[in-house]
Amino acid sequence: MHDKLHRNLVIAVVEALAEIFIENRYADKVIERTLAADPRRGSRDRAFIADTVYSLVRWWRLTGFYANVEDKNDLDAIWRRVTVWFQGSNYKLPEWLQEYEVKESILEKRRQMASEKKAISHSIPDWLEQLGQQYFAKEKWNTEMESLNERAELVIRVNTLKTTRPQLKAKLETHDIECLTSKYFPDAMLLERKGNLFAMQEFKDGLFEVQDAGSQSIAPFLRVEPGMRVIDACAGAGGKTLHLASLMQGKGRIVSMDIEDFKLTELKRRARRNGIPNIETRLIEGAKTIKRLAESADRLLLDVPCSGLGVIRRNPDAKWKLTPEFIEKVQLTQAEILSTYPTMLKKGGMMVYATCSILPVENENQVEKFLQANPNFELIEDKHVWPSEGFDGFYMALIKKN
Repeated sequence: MHDKLHRNLVIAVVEALAEIFIENRYADKVIERTLAADPRRGSRDRAFIADTVYSLVRWWRLTGFYANVEDKNDLDAIWRRVTVWFQGSNYKLPEWLQEYEVKESILEKRRQMASEKKAISHSIPDWLEQLGQQYFAKEKWNTEMESLNERAELVIRVNTLKTTRPQLKAKLETHDIECLTSKYFPDAMLLERKGNLFAMQEFKDGLFEVQDAGSQSIAPFLRVEPGMRVIDACAGAGGKTLHLASLMQGKGRIVSMDIEDFKLTELKRRARRNGIPNIETRLIEGAKTIKRLAESADRLLLDVPCSGLGVIRRNPDAKWKLTPEFIEKVQLTQAEILSTYPTMLKKGGMMVYATCSILPVENENQVEKFLQANPNFELIEDKHVWPSEGFDGFYMALIKKN
């Protein structure tokens, strides 16, 4: 048996879930706000709230099925889901939760029924289960879905412009933070969760960024060298831009572009903290912005908008917000970017097309169509990082302009 359940913490969990599922807010933002709301809570209480909310978001359909409220998202249904979750997590139910309890005999029957339907046991919408079966062999899809239901690892990337991995590891260990390294990801460290990393002096000094190991595979795949002119054309808040800059040893030029100005503002802030002088940001205001940069880049990164199916363990609420229509629509955006942005690449230059999706329609199929329409480009290599390998799922294709 676990420790006893504290009413005020369980209420915080229920209120957070109501914001996510009734008010349709993003889980990460809700948890951030919930944890900031009461500064008196210790790290154990904060971890309890965050872990329980994320677990229930992940297993929303399955817990709904167990509690017989699968098609309901009202407050009563949320209490029933939360209770059934605690029943399965070996907590002794306090009196104030017992009215929502499901009898063990009924629970056993429902567990048996759930195991016979993959969409329920994997806790995903039916349309997503059908989509997965359409594109993957049954075993492969099951393996990836099981991996995507696991808790996301906490991974940081060492900023090699300011420190080395052994130096940072030694510093973090003085804070009692256990760090694991992997030979496959030379700048990555896997951390045992401890407190708020962003409050640490090492973070404020720009010695590391929080970035999943899967995401850390993309910048090296572009084969950049110091002194090059590189364009990161869908830069967002710039995680991969910062990685490119450190691989280029701060030499050369990186033009970071996005359609959202606030993301570029955040990127500039992060670049200052990381001590990176050679990043220039540009807001994409239409076709003219792209035309002005025609044939100017040695390397081009197209980390395009996508379904985000490869990063569901990090954003489990995406399962419930995604729609088949969105996946159709985002493919049009990807094709449009591929039909216009590569004009920025010099002859002989190389680009990477990348997504955080595992679906072939967003990955290989898009690259194939692009190459058919543009015979002056050739595929050098492509690569998947699968969720079943332990990190976020990504696809990347290295393409050369001849």
